[in-house]
Amino acid sequence: MKPPMNSPATHADLIATHKRAAADAAHKLGLIQTAAKKGPKAIQAAVETAAKADKRRATYAKKLSALGVAV
Repeated sequence: MKPPMNSPATHADLIATHKRAAADAAHKLGLIQTAAKKGPKAIQAAVETAAKADKRRATYAKKLSALGVAV
């Protein structure tokens, strides 16, 4: 059974998920610099991956904001 959306456990889980997504997004952005040495296709793939990771991070930030939690 899932806890209600306003429970402290749900907030903590969502905050932890946001932190992981933010770290993943930062890591993916760093990969762009590494991919730059491998050519334009590698750069494009890294940029697309980083954009998806940043979108996930933003989604979690929006959910937390809706719950009144500042990140």
